[in-house]
Amino acid sequence: MQIRRKSFLALGGLAASMTVLAACGGSDSDTGGDTGGGASDGGGAASGGGSEGRLVIWADEEKAPALEPSAKAWGEENGIEVVVEVVPGDELQTNFITANQAGNGPDLTMGAHDWIGNLVQNGSISPVQLPADVSDTIAPIGIEAVTYDGQTYGVPYAVETLALFANHDLTDAPTPGTFEELISAAEAGGAENILSLPIGEEGDPYHMQPIYTSAGGYLFGKDAEGNLDPSDMGVGKEGSLAAADKIAALGEQGVLKNSITGDNSISLFTEGKSAYLISGPWALADVRNAGFEFTVSAIPGFEGMEDAAPFAGVNSFYVASNAANAGFAQQFMTDVASSPDVAKAMYEANPLPPVNLELREEIASTDEHVIIFAEAAEAADPMPAIPAMSAIWGPLGIAQANIVGGDDPHPAMQAAGEEITTAIG
Repeated sequence: MQIRRKSFLALGGLAASMTVLAACGGSDSDTGGDTGGGASDGGGAASGGGSEGRLVIWADEEKAPALEPSAKAWGEENGIEVVVEVVPGDELQTNFITANQAGNGPDLTMGAHDWIGNLVQNGSISPVQLPADVSDTIAPIGIEAVTYDGQTYGVPYAVETLALFANHDLTDAPTPGTFEELISAAEAGGAENILSLPIGEEGDPYHMQPIYTSAGGYLFGKDAEGNLDPSDMGVGKEGSLAAADKIAALGEQGVLKNSITGDNSISLFTEGKSAYLISGPWALADVRNAGFEFTVSAIPGFEGMEDAAPFAGVNSFYVASNAANAGFAQQFMTDVASSPDVAKAMYEANPLPPVNLELREEIASTDEHVIIFAEAAEAADPMPAIPAMSAIWGPLGIAQANIVGGDDPHPAMQAAGEEITTAIG
């Protein structure tokens, strides 16, 4: 699952340097002949655009099987065949843009909300009209995430963010109030590792964001209308330097380690080698199977500093700008926004925290951990959806990894800021 998280981040910033691939349209034989409304078996390009009486939805390998039954049922109720096709997650955004431009893309696609800036920049999606009572049915983080330059571009259905997992066998503070308390409790418990947080040699700004923000760092400021302002880039400025100092200190203490990566951070925790883990709902299954008592809670900030604010990533549906069945596509979006049925079916197949408030109430008594993640997302910052975000990940990740490894924190962070600023232009 952690590999998927890295793909999610990489896809979020394709934007300006995106390579145009060969158009991925074609006959239905491209998906093994699956034209009966089911998901294809994945691995290759999807079969292409919709036609009259046929609504085509593209989704990745995980979401397509979860969506297909409820989408097909919706089509039967509304007199249109719905075909859910699999496009590999690391190809979905690029292939969607290319196919839509060629006129043989799907009517709808699914993807992370931080795709929106790139999709709008490429003219790939159309604004959608959400129901008037949407604020009564969808959590605020969902609505905020799909709003771009004052327009609503998607219908959200699930949210992902980070939280703190604590192993009760290795700490007597399962919900530490400060990051300092977290450290002292883990040290007292004798854990081999205080915290599992993936860094590696290239860094992981997604997982580091709670630490970075609590120490005063920010990525983009906002303009007078409240929109993210790429000309006000925070990496290399005062707050990020304070964050760099904190990251350096945590590296010296051994709280943060380059040896902990996306490949082993969860397993170190489930094997009882880390007292705490910072991860998302994708880690729940592995942690539950580990067999020890654990708690999930909000990530604490540093004492006397800002709250820790992880990113929130919202999974959404989008209407293609060249949709062959734009009317049915818009109707599907309205129904998904109004009713929890599709979201519930997807939750049961792939239990991500829903943004539908009715569904949250329904599952609150049966899945407390998912609800904790849903609530944590409300205090998180939506992943920046502007194309300039693509310039952030690489330089900031390398800087943070190098600081953990012992590099001088201020020059490393300032160099990252200069590289990012140059890339943004």
